[in-house]
Amino acid sequence: MRKLRYHLVDVFTDRQFGGNPLAVFTNGRGVSTEMMQTIAKELNLSETTFVLPPEDAANDYRVRIFTPGQELPMAGHPTVGTTFVLAREHLIERGSDDTTTEIKLEEGVGTIPVRIEWRAGGAAGFIEMRQPLPTFGLCVENSAAVAEMLSIEESEIVETNLPLEVVSCGVPFLYVPVKSLRAVQSIKFRVDVWESKLKDVVPPEVFVFTREVEFDGSTVHSRMFAPGLGIYEDPATGGASGPLGCYLVQHGVLPCDGEVELTSEQGIEMGRPSFIKIKIARNGEEITDVRVGGECRFMGEGYLEIED
Repeated sequence: MRKLRYHLVDVFTDRQFGGNPLAVFTNGRGVSTEMMQTIAKELNLSETTFVLPPEDAANDYRVRIFTPGQELPMAGHPTVGTTFVLAREHLIERGSDDTTTEIKLEEGVGTIPVRIEWRAGGAAGFIEMRQPLPTFGLCVENSAAVAEMLSIEESEIVETNLPLEVVSCGVPFLYVPVKSLRAVQSIKFRVDVWESKLKDVVPPEVFVFTREVEFDGSTVHSRMFAPGLGIYEDPATGGASGPLGCYLVQHGVLPCDGEVELTSEQGIEMGRPSFIKIKIARNGEEITDVRVGGECRFMGEGYLEIED
């Protein structure tokens, strides 16, 4: 039997039992892809990560990310949470006078730079990743089908005067603007409608947002559904938050004269409040930088016994 040790951390939160839980295996050497996927399904969290030596010596680590259903080329809360665990386990070098440290993680989309802000006591505080620049894709015209999928009135979408659009900073999401907080809170995602009317048209990740918020300091209230990945609802989605910021800037929802910062509140309906910080930089009409960050809380650790 081989013992595989893992760490459990809540990501994009400053409190226990908030944010998005993540399991991090800091030593993924010798674990097959099939076993990584089986472990992710066994733990049944939104994502589980495995840390490996980098393929390029200029980088710090390679990180593989799995949902219960499949491997992802990039994701936000696994990147931030894995970095937090690496820092906590002293697997990231930090100078005695350093207030910040930058590392480079290899993921399926390429190299992801990550910046760590250190607390006075030496623990990792705010962690921020840089995401690939956005690509804007398909605009979905069938707002009636999307509304039916979400179990809300079509007018809640149409009256925003914003597009139903696929945007990606490494992973594509369908962005659905909704007029009222009440409608977003009432969503009951219908997998049958997604499968019958939209599965072959849009990505398996559907990100819903409204400008009405519950918490002071938040910019948007968000929910994310990904039935195609084995995730009914996700409490905090960093990989979707970068494209969300790009969408809001691209369509003039948020003015951006050089740089804009915003906060997405997510996971409220799940009882796991999450707060994701987003920074978008733009030069003229071109988005030039996408950053997503937040805090983490360590929750515990354990091990799995795997038959060789």
